[in-house]
Amino acid sequence: MAISAEHIRQLHAYEIRILNTLERLMRTHAWVPLELIRKSTGFSESEALFRLGRLMEWGMVRYDVVPYEGYSLIYSGYDTLALLSLTRKGTISALGPQIGEGKESVVYEALGLGAVALKFHHVGSRSFQSVRLSRDYLPEEGHCPWIFASRFSAEREYSALRILHPTVRVPLPIAWNRGVVAMERIQGVNMHRCSLGDPKKVMDSIISSVESAYNLGVIHADLSEYNVMMDGGKVVLIDWPQWIEPEHPNAPDILRRDIGNILRYFERKYRIRADIDTALAKVTG
Repeated sequence: MAISAEHIRQLHAYEIRILNTLERLMRTHAWVPLELIRKSTGFSESEALFRLGRLMEWGMVRYDVVPYEGYSLIYSGYDTLALLSLTRKGTISALGPQIGEGKESVVYEALGLGAVALKFHHVGSRSFQSVRLSRDYLPEEGHCPWIFASRFSAEREYSALRILHPTVRVPLPIAWNRGVVAMERIQGVNMHRCSLGDPKKVMDSIISSVESAYNLGVIHADLSEYNVMMDGGKVVLIDWPQWIEPEHPNAPDILRRDIGNILRYFERKYRIRADIDTALAKVTG
């Protein structure tokens, strides 16, 4: 369910308490029993059920009886807690429309000191086990609900943007809370939607950005034409949650894949051929 600013405005303090309680208890429970919610909040059974019913109606909480009867936060509820926190801190003052969607994220426009982009990480929304195996920052075993995997993903992307900006052209990082990263709103469009006037210059600019990021200790690890934006003719690299360091054991192969994806795109669309080993040598020095 999409995030609703109207529902967030209608939240009662008791419902916010339940959301916070579920967040805390889900660190040890995949599904939180009603009795535990009552004990933690001090609510009567009728009050807890009423508040939980409203939260379920708004798509913030889910109830199930398998493997046992209980409640859990889902993405909208977790995102709501992040928005409440960002609003209290003055990072944002209004939520705008959805402006983008990726494999495991959605992006909304918001108003802060200016136009802000809010990226909501939804890791595992399609296949959590495959994500768990491919991302080093997630635990290989044990209890790790999707919402907390999303928190790790958002924190990691925010840290990459902090390292890279302003040396590498990336969105300015503003704040991070739970699974949400607030960043500069880039007014451009994704490169794969553009018809470039000077594609060779753009390709060289992307490789130079990859080189600068590498020199700062960051390899994108998921780079393709879909993660490049054009803003007034300038290249902006986006989507950094999977980044790795050059010391990572798989770094050479992953860097080659990143560069190969870009070179193949320009060869396929613009018939520009470039040697991948030469590009790799430029990046790594």
